[in-house]
Amino acid sequence: MGRVDGKTALITGAGLGLGLASAGLLAREGAKLVLTDISPDHLEKAVASLRAAGAQVRGIVQDTSSPEDWARVEADVRTVEGRLDILVNNAGIAPIGTIESCDMDQWRRCMAVNADGVFLGCKTAVALMKAHGGSIVNLSSIDGIIGEADLAAYCASKGAVRTLTKAVAVHCAEQAYGIRCNSIHPGYIWTPQTENYLAGLGTLETEKAKALARHPIGRLGKPDDIAYMVLYLASDESGFVTGAEMVVDGGYLMV
Repeated sequence: MGRVDGKTALITGAGLGLGLASAGLLAREGAKLVLTDISPDHLEKAVASLRAAGAQVRGIVQDTSSPEDWARVEADVRTVEGRLDILVNNAGIAPIGTIESCDMDQWRRCMAVNADGVFLGCKTAVALMKAHGGSIVNLSSIDGIIGEADLAAYCASKGAVRTLTKAVAVHCAEQAYGIRCNSIHPGYIWTPQTENYLAGLGTLETEKAKALARHPIGRLGKPDDIAYMVLYLASDESGFVTGAEMVVDGGYLMV
């Protein structure tokens, strides 16, 4: 029996990286999937690969920073699946920029995707879940806890996700909705986003070696390292866990 048998999960930014890894693991553990991504090509490939592996899955193209897109997704899920049990707010961007070099356009786009998108996702999930309960999993970052000089907007946006998660958790608990809300704080996970970020700082292999040196466990993370935490928080095994910040960072924050 799967750990999320009979549950319907919506995962944003599911075309690549952590979203796709989480989708694959939830599917293997019995969940029915609704995947969203801003890239039609990435979404189509993700849905096709998961279907080929036996998953029950469909895709919706979505800009998570758009209230109109979230309203469309909510109406679609109500019509097709009839309920939502799990939301994984995974979509995000990581533009390079210090407090001096980051401009307002970069700041606003990062906040729109990483903070507004999670805010809108949580509102949508509460509306879909409050009659029967559920689990909201928000992807923050170690940079939602500490600062990095060249990720000013990203750090601010992920800090917003960290504390918004707690506000949602408290509200849902006080209203007795049966909805839990938790955040995950990854270290450096080897995904296309991480590769692009490190390449943008300089020579990829040099920057990768620097990142590796900051993880006492001796390696960078794999997407499945995060997917297994998503699965735990999505499942009933974590029924007494809400408002928590789950750090999965290979020891990065220890040193």
